[in-house]
Amino acid sequence: MKTILAAALMTTAMVATAQAQEPIKEFRIGILGGENAQDRINENQCLVTYFQKLLGVPVKLYTPADYNGVIQGLLGGTIDFAGLGASGYAKTYVENPNAVEPVLTTANPDGSYVYYSIGFARKDSGIKTLADAKGKVFGFGDPNSTSGYLIPSIEIPAKLGQPMDKFFGQVKFTGGHEQTIVAVYNKSIDAGVTWADGQGRWEDGFNNGALRKAVDAGLIDMNNLVEIWRSKPIPNGPWVLRTALPQDVKTKVVAFLKDLNKTDKKCLYNIAGGESAGLVPITKDYYDSIIAVRRAKSN
Repeated sequence: MKTILAAALMTTAMVATAQAQEPIKEFRIGILGGENAQDRINENQCLVTYFQKLLGVPVKLYTPADYNGVIQGLLGGTIDFAGLGASGYAKTYVENPNAVEPVLTTANPDGSYVYYSIGFARKDSGIKTLADAKGKVFGFGDPNSTSGYLIPSIEIPAKLGQPMDKFFGQVKFTGGHEQTIVAVYNKSIDAGVTWADGQGRWEDGFNNGALRKAVDAGLIDMNNLVEIWRSKPIPNGPWVLRTALPQDVKTKVVAFLKDLNKTDKKCLYNIAGGESAGLVPITKDYYDSIIAVRRAKSN
């Protein structure tokens, strides 16, 4: 009986391996929500062009409305590659540790691999600190965003000494980073959080992040905004590949992206959300602390 069972298990493993190594017919890129869909497509079109030449198959972009759409696509095998936030990767890992492999992350211009959740408000609102936002409407981006919810949902109550729903007049999800920025700028909400590397000039929206992208898009003038809070450093999110992809596909994609800082700085700028030092190798271990937080929040 043991021999039969062992043989059956071996056969199943061999079939799974064979299926995983079948040549791909297309390559599917998932792009996180929180920004205008057409802008997301335009920013990532360079990857479509490059990957079609590199892999010799059609490349498709998928732009779900929210973060979970990309996460579920990776888990279900309908998306092959994506850039995730640390929390999004942690959710994917918690649900299925073998679904994706973190392969690269974005290095900041100074070589660091961290960024921040930045709390901000309009300068003319009179809000200069979190304490000033008492009783006001406070916005978060997406429940699966690291800087747009997970980290501030832990650090802000700790700083305030009370739950956010007791301190703020209303806590609401805007749908994404761009939506939060625009909502604050247009006075639809009083304050919110978004992501940035925290380096460079405030007037530019820092070196990279959602504020920099909003400045580049002409959506905001940073001189009308003020920083009211900053989180502790957060690990830069990973670029992940579906584990079941053939190894030669993964090798080609990673090698190409590692050289993008040399081959096409404009493409790198677009996909990194601003200035960076390029994409560098990363492993799952870098996200262990975020995985632990994500597990704790789900219990």
